[in-house]
Amino acid sequence: MKAKSLIFCFLTILGTCSLMAQVAADCSNAVPICNNTPVNGGTQGYGVDDFNGAARSGCLEQAITGTIESNSAWYRFRTSASGQLGFNIGFDASEDWDFALYRATDCSSLGDPVRCNFFDNSDAETFMGVGEDPTGNTTTVLYEDWLQVMPGEDYYLMINNYSNINSGFSIQFSGDIFITNPYDALDCSIINNLLGPPLAACDNENVILDATTTNALSYTWYSDTGSGFQTIAGETGPTLQVLVSAMYRVEVITTTMTNIISDVQVAFNASPITNPVSDEIVCSESAVFDLTQKDSQALGTQDPTAFMVTYHSSLNDAILGVNSLLAPYPLSIGTESVYVRTTSLTNPGCYDASEQFQLSVVATPVLSFATEVFICEDSAGVIIGETIPNSQYTYSWDTGESTPSITVFQAGNYSLTVTNNQLGQSCSATSIITVVVSETPEITDVIIDDLQNNNTVEIVTDVVGSFEYQLDNGAFQASNIFTNVPPGVHTVTINDLNGCGSVTETITVVGFPSFFTPNGDGTNDYWHILGVSNLEDPMVYVYDRYGKLLKQLDDSTLGWDGTFNGRELPSSDYWFKLTYTDIQGQRVEARYINNHFALKR
Repeated sequence: MKAKSLIFCFLTILGTCSLMAQVAADCSNAVPICNNTPVNGGTQGYGVDDFNGAARSGCLEQAITGTIESNSAWYRFRTSASGQLGFNIGFDASEDWDFALYRATDCSSLGDPVRCNFFDNSDAETFMGVGEDPTGNTTTVLYEDWLQVMPGEDYYLMINNYSNINSGFSIQFSGDIFITNPYDALDCSIINNLLGPPLAACDNENVILDATTTNALSYTWYSDTGSGFQTIAGETGPTLQVLVSAMYRVEVITTTMTNIISDVQVAFNASPITNPVSDEIVCSESAVFDLTQKDSQALGTQDPTAFMVTYHSSLNDAILGVNSLLAPYPLSIGTESVYVRTTSLTNPGCYDASEQFQLSVVATPVLSFATEVFICEDSAGVIIGETIPNSQYTYSWDTGESTPSITVFQAGNYSLTVTNNQLGQSCSATSIITVVVSETPEITDVIIDDLQNNNTVEIVTDVVGSFEYQLDNGAFQASNIFTNVPPGVHTVTINDLNGCGSVTETITVVGFPSFFTPNGDGTNDYWHILGVSNLEDPMVYVYDRYGKLLKQLDDSTLGWDGTFNGRELPSSDYWFKLTYTDIQGQRVEARYINNHFALKR
């Protein structure tokens, strides 16, 4: 809570305090409010103490005068719909105001307020109330949560001034009940007044007060602009055209001599003017367009704190003030009309929706061609860039060429800028294309792991590139290792994924013991290659480490027993080679075979 001292409105500022007044300082004669009628008022002291000397009412505290009220104004209203209700009380930023809202049917049983604010205005705010600050300030402490109401609920609203100055205030109601029930959100039956409820008008409106009464003998009109009611000379008819903000009174003399005196407050608010707004042409790459950058054009020299600019997709929405477009407005390629509405924050009924502008979005080219291209080392060149060009676009290479695609012969980075020139706007996109040389594949080695039951073949290459591998006519695979390869003659292939050729070699897969022990125990007494029966006319030649031929074996030979000319040879490593007849009838030597084994004694 804040500490406050009572400030009196002295006679020297009486005109300021009462200028806008249709004000009731006492709860008992609270001013009735009908529907969504903005109210302007001021305060000048208080009448009786409506709180009977209480020190507190909700968040309100007693001032140094010994009462909760200091300069108070009382209003009452009744809801006619269910939903969300709020209100905005506007005032000068240099002044300090408070409010309390009571749900009650009469002043004798107000109870505690359902919404209340007693914070000082040290932040120099211009609004307080219930719901949302119309300026968009989400951190203000001068606002209470929305009120959920039902039809037929009666409310009393007290507004209190604690400032040394008192420029008056305005009340504007808000909430979704004014959307669902725009004409009867607040019950007008509580007002029994010949001239009707307080009227907030725009300065460009023609306001006519109608006091027509049956059996009337005469009409006398008065106005009060701050110095008391004065007779309006020459106005003796049942209607009065109102031109300025004031309190108005009519006195009707009837044939029954039952005189009628009726007062009404009329407050004019400045009507905004929407200035011409220039068309916009933007590129689609921006994704969104900040509509608020057009506010200054629409407002011109008008005060941005007094008026709000909104944007709409149709003239009808702009006139009704509904479905305003998001400020970061998502862009769509093409041209659309955006309708501009300028609205008074004091009185939303004062607006101008006479202007619109064209928002044109030019497509920024979308580049979908490959940004990494491979050129074969023996190639005559490769085409890069856009192969399906758009005739509306222009193309520019950092090489100086202006065609959608070019042929290059060297590795490197190439830059292509594509531009769409439409409606005087140039929208461009640039892409860097990297050209990489891809070498022709080579088979450096084939590692054959002859495991007899699960032979494995691994293809080795020293060339760096993107390759796939194939065994015989099988499917290509990313791995260079093949398993469960049966004994026999096979072909292995390396294929370049970038289209730079392939290489194929023939290999022979067989199985053989890595050692044998010719000791006559019936186990491993002979050494021979296993699986040679899958070859045509195979011949195996065994050598010592010096290359001396020790034994020649064919597929009908039992194997080598480790002797040469009847003499047992010592434990050592021995070498061999395998030949066979290929499908062309030529005798060839098998490649990539682990060609040595051990004799152990």
